[in-house]
Amino acid sequence: MAETKRGRLLIVDDEVELKSALCETLADEGYETVGASNGADGLKALEKQDFDLLLSDLMMPGMDGIQLLRKALEIDPNLVGIIMTGQGTIASAIEAMKVGAFDYVLKPFNLQAMLPILDRGLEVRRLRMENVRLRQYVERLSFESPRYQMIGSGPAMERVVQLISKVAPTDATVLIRGRSGTGKELVARALHSNSKRHARALVTINCAALQETLLESELFGHEKGSFTGAQQAKLGLIEVAEGGTLFIDEVAEMAPALQAKLLRVLEDGHYRRVGSTKECYANVRVIAATNKPLEEEQKAGRFREDLFFRLNVFSIDLPPLCERRQDIPALVEHFLTNRQIGKVRCKIDPDAMRALLNHDWPGNIRELANVLERAQILAEDNLITLDDLPDGMQLLPPAEVSGTDPLNLSELERRTVRAALDEAKGNKVRAAKSLGISRRSLYRFIEKYRLEEHQVEAGADSIARE
Repeated sequence: MAETKRGRLLIVDDEVELKSALCETLADEGYETVGASNGADGLKALEKQDFDLLLSDLMMPGMDGIQLLRKALEIDPNLVGIIMTGQGTIASAIEAMKVGAFDYVLKPFNLQAMLPILDRGLEVRRLRMENVRLRQYVERLSFESPRYQMIGSGPAMERVVQLISKVAPTDATVLIRGRSGTGKELVARALHSNSKRHARALVTINCAALQETLLESELFGHEKGSFTGAQQAKLGLIEVAEGGTLFIDEVAEMAPALQAKLLRVLEDGHYRRVGSTKECYANVRVIAATNKPLEEEQKAGRFREDLFFRLNVFSIDLPPLCERRQDIPALVEHFLTNRQIGKVRCKIDPDAMRALLNHDWPGNIRELANVLERAQILAEDNLITLDDLPDGMQLLPPAEVSGTDPLNLSELERRTVRAALDEAKGNKVRAAKSLGISRRSLYRFIEKYRLEEHQVEAGADSIARE
């Protein structure tokens, strides 16, 4: 037996010999294994101790594997479930994924083919538990709503949360740095929500969205008649944010003249409205954000050195999503829960999740949120598949499968759809009905496995034989 335990595994199967063989063999591979012969005994084991993985047969008397998994996830939502079956169908695979299964394995299986699946399941379990630990830390922070929460379990996000918790209660100016879509406004919201000023307004202005003259008027306000079209006096956003927080997004886009005026606000709180000689005082905390390297902007003469040092009192750097891929499953879970489209929350199948993990995400978290919104609209049976993701999202190279290995789920899909088409003599409506799927899903499978070509070839062979 291996000295170091890889993880704790609960094996539930009414085939006693198979259950015992799996327990013994996987124990030799370093797993701590516990066996149960039915769903009821499996639930009792789950109530007594924690497990990392649940490996359950699908067809069992009394309580089947899907019912067991559903109840098991009520006991431990972070448990990773894997369903085994010798009678696999597309419908049962979809049902298992909808309940929350991590993967679906066909009997009989080669142990060497099973071990990588268990390893991936353990990695998912580890990430889920890290996310729980970070969530406990995050719970010390307040957020305006579940929609705007810090999500992630990696070291980078843990560091961000720690910095927010330390600087939020102060009045220190904060500079948030990161690429577009990494969540800079979310950090600003968290800083405000956990500050002494949380009862007052958080006011946001985007410097890239306004011309210089409009930006000055929006930020500092103006007097009546101060310029053409100024028919009445207007409060600036600095005044609107009085007692609260002013979030200046894309601060690097601010013109040099406005940078000087902002510097004065940061130094002593004083400013003037456009067209006024009267000094005003701002009791406001400033948080700024940029997606540009301000050191380079400063050297190029586009950003004032003194303003840079004044803004950079406390800096929070947000990593791009491609550098925190381990957080993608938790982000997917968050968006599907808090940005749900439709009455039923969507699940995501393993292939689609692997595609999301493999994508480079140039648009970062904002791009991920948009991709999931689109996928929810396209998804059938409330399950997001590869077909629901944008073109160009490629999977990681598939694991090599030897010729002696059993059929994988893709091969099962291909043969099942092909058999249904043969049985229906090519009638797609009847074939889809017999499979229990929509015609749209059937067309996806036909295209995926090039079954139209097979049918043509089969028809040609039939004619030749005649």
